[in-house]
Amino acid sequence: MAEPSAHIVDVLPFGGPEKPLAYAVPAKLKGYVGPGALVRVPLLNRSRLGLVCEGLTEEIDPKRLKFVHDALYDDPVVTPDLLRLAQWLARYYAASLESVLETIVPAPVRAIMAPKTTRLLALAQRPAPEEMDALARRAPRQAELVKFLEQQSGPVPRGLLISRLKLTPGSCDALVKKGILKEVLQDEAREAYTDELAEDEALPTQEVTLTEEQAAAVADVEQSLEAREFRPHLIHGVTGSGKTEVYLRALERVVDEGGSVIFLVPEVALTPQTVGRLRSRLSKRGQKVVVWHSHLSAGERADGWMAMARGEARVVVGARSAIFAPLKDLRLIIVDEEHEPAYKQAESPRYHGRDVAVYRAMLCKAVCLLGSATPALESLYNVELKSYRLNRLSRRVDDRQLPTVHLVDMKREKLSSHGAATISNMLADKLLDRFEKQEQSILFLNRRGYSTRMICPECGYVAECPHCSVTLTYHRSDNRLKCHVCGYQERPTPRCPKCGCSKYRGVGFGTQRIEETVQKIIPRARIMRLDTDTMSKKHLFRKILSDFRTGKIDILVGTQMLAKGLDFPNVTLVGMVDADIALHVPDFRAAERTFQLLVQVAGRAGRGDKAGEVIVQTFMPHSPPIQYARRSDFEGFLEEELEQRREFHYPPFRHLVRHLFRGRNPEKVGFFAEQWSRRLEEHLEKLDHNVEIRGPVAAPLEKVKDTYRFHLWYFVGNVSKILPDIVALRKDFPMDEDIVDVLDVDPVDLV
Repeated sequence: MAEPSAHIVDVLPFGGPEKPLAYAVPAKLKGYVGPGALVRVPLLNRSRLGLVCEGLTEEIDPKRLKFVHDALYDDPVVTPDLLRLAQWLARYYAASLESVLETIVPAPVRAIMAPKTTRLLALAQRPAPEEMDALARRAPRQAELVKFLEQQSGPVPRGLLISRLKLTPGSCDALVKKGILKEVLQDEAREAYTDELAEDEALPTQEVTLTEEQAAAVADVEQSLEAREFRPHLIHGVTGSGKTEVYLRALERVVDEGGSVIFLVPEVALTPQTVGRLRSRLSKRGQKVVVWHSHLSAGERADGWMAMARGEARVVVGARSAIFAPLKDLRLIIVDEEHEPAYKQAESPRYHGRDVAVYRAMLCKAVCLLGSATPALESLYNVELKSYRLNRLSRRVDDRQLPTVHLVDMKREKLSSHGAATISNMLADKLLDRFEKQEQSILFLNRRGYSTRMICPECGYVAECPHCSVTLTYHRSDNRLKCHVCGYQERPTPRCPKCGCSKYRGVGFGTQRIEETVQKIIPRARIMRLDTDTMSKKHLFRKILSDFRTGKIDILVGTQMLAKGLDFPNVTLVGMVDADIALHVPDFRAAERTFQLLVQVAGRAGRGDKAGEVIVQTFMPHSPPIQYARRSDFEGFLEEELEQRREFHYPPFRHLVRHLFRGRNPEKVGFFAEQWSRRLEEHLEKLDHNVEIRGPVAAPLEKVKDTYRFHLWYFVGNVSKILPDIVALRKDFPMDEDIVDVLDVDPVDLV
């Protein structure tokens, strides 16, 4: 037990109770065990990993405490502000503190990644001539290996020998066993800053002259940086207006002054140009950038994390989880394309990267830059409330014109073509014109596959996923029917499985059919498709973008990933094949998402010296979001959309919490959801909370992976005030063990 004068710390053991426990620190560890340190502690006669939290405030008798066993690292693995952030995340998103800390501290850091070793082989002794003759007769391959190593100056990697000399592992082991060879283990060096984006995405640096609006935005941000206070800025700039240059000027200033920066992007793999520009600018200052993404090995993640924790790295760029980087003296957080749903975490804790960025900036008294051509209404509402500063960039750099947008009414196109039309006459003519001028085009359709469903015109049978309540999509490239929710696959049948009709066929269209159709229109064109199917092959995505940038591809067909931060100067035509897809989603944000997507996709055209055009194919040309996007009238759309949200008290005027129940028995799930709803209504009436409850009802996507889903909606004014009461009541509610329920605060997926 601890001595009376022992130092006491609060430790949250992983895999233990949900609250921190008090431990004493032995004298030998006093300089290593502080807030944020990763330690091993005794718990229930076992040694467990734990994170040191803030010190205890209450008086505890040290004699009753056990000692901390060991500190895993010399430095804390998280910063003090991250500890405070973790506590807020647990409260606001109704998650356990342990799950939050496991999200913040990567698994490789908790696992203490040992150095990766390479097995080397070398001669232990030179065999006598008669031994070599005997070995050559009995085992010629072993003799060949010995002769090869005799000619080498030092040990050679075992794997290299096996592949080059075409040996079996048994040949090597036999020689080691005989004592002729010896095996040497060598630690491999790992570089925290090496990743697959490091090699070919460094872009040459060029002197950039700021526009008047850029200069004003940079000056305003620098003023905030000088104040060393928490100040969020919304950089609202049209596509091609130079928002990235504003970010980089602010970032350079912070780095020059010795501060640290987090740069968030929706998805690192989709923004190689941003990473390249960032690296090029900072390499002149001797600063390396940690790029945080899912393709890093466990060792690289551990090394990158500890490089930031030790202060060796001061800039990180990555997707939403990079917001938890343990950077010291954090002064600037940048959230590019802040409107993107990709910033929302789908698993617990279901945090939103943008909102966490703002809160962490507040904890660190840092500046937070949120940038987008189509900001989320929540961010714009914060500007209206004077919570955020607004910096507008209304013009493209070099006064380049915004692209001309043409609407094509597909109802008329369908009548004139006497059937289903996928590519309108106008779009086909424009594609051919751009091809002849040696200019590039992008076709956008947010639906992959060849046909959206297989249907029988005689009996009405539709091929559906046996595990989810969705139709199967036909993929012609590998002749499969696929579920885009759970991944189920099956081979299509030539006849209807129900009635045997030979007219069983695919209807609707995806990126594969568009690719085929355009190839028929322009047979000589070099066309490439870019969607999730092609992304599954490692590095193919970057190769396609590289080929498109160098002019090896004439027309690029893809899904919504083409709308994210891509800059190709020779693209003068963008075609949106079906602009109505997002409008038909049962979501109050459907109009906002449609408007954002149209503006973002249109922004890919005319980014060079040549003027751009956009063709929007739609069956609803008079829809407000389409009309506002055509005119690039953000103010008009914002005014109308906010008025509708205000009328129905939807976000951003109230917070939304989704309570999802799921289980294998739909009747049981519905019953318990209903019982919970009644219990909650009674409880809230007693507390006099202003909460509106809607539901329970079956979710729009009712069945997913053989589980049925029901949900309730809670419309609340203050999440932090009301959610703890809901969570406390839930703990006492006798839920069936076959039913799983989750709370999702500020959800972006309502389906």
